Amino acid sequence: MFQSNTARIRLAGTLMGLALLAGCVTPPPPPPPPPPPPPPVKVIPARPVPPGGAALGMYIPPRGPDGIRLSVNSNITTAQSVWNLRSGLNVAALNCLAPRYAGILPAYSELLKQNRSKLKTVNDVIIREFRAEHGRRYRDEFDGYMTQVYNYFALPPAKRDFCDTALQVANASVGVTSAELDGFALANLPVLDSVFDNFYTQYEQYQIDVAAWDAEYAPPPAVPPAPIEPVETPGG
Repeated sequence: MFQSNTARIRLAGTLMGLALLAGCVTPPPPPPPPPPPPPPVKVIPARPVPPGGAALGMYIPPRGPDGIRLSVNSNITTAQSVWNLRSGLNVAALNCLAPRYAGILPAYSELLKQNRSKLKTVNDVIIREFRAEHGRRYRDEFDGYMTQVYNYFALPPAKRDFCDTALQVANASVGVTSAELDGFALANLPVLDSVFDNFYTQYEQYQIDVAAWDAEYAPPPAVPPAPIEPVETPGG
């Protein structure tokens, strides 16, 4: 029994010693804090491009004091409005060749046939107007103006919208008589013209958007190295 008590005392002493030893051990340091999250990736959107695949830096006609964009169709006479409408439909008949535009050519041909005499009179009036304004230079001025008109309606980036609109105008022209042609032109030339105003407005918005993109995302321009000045040598 004495031995049993002795063993218990030894065990208790051992346990107390281990407890004291454990109390003297330095606890491990806390784990390090997690690393900061990586900075968010800056997503750079694609740089804006001109509408309709238009060229960079193309000329955009300004708006007049009345807010209407200046064009070959601005501030013209009734006779010029009739002739410019005819010219616009002529461009459409030549350029809008997709199957869905098949109705333009027969409608335009019918308009010419139905109003042959009226259109000749309109042309004569325009010639007199140009002669009165430009004198001996009237023919060159007229030819130059009509070149501008055809080029205006043939603007490639606006072709799809122009053809869509020209089809509507051509369909509406079917059955228009000579007595109605002036009024029809005054009402529908602005419809054709709106296609190009819309395109130029989109281009102006592109110019704003691309300037904002460049300010935000474009790399700074490279700084050219400073020129090296020549070193003068004695006697040189």
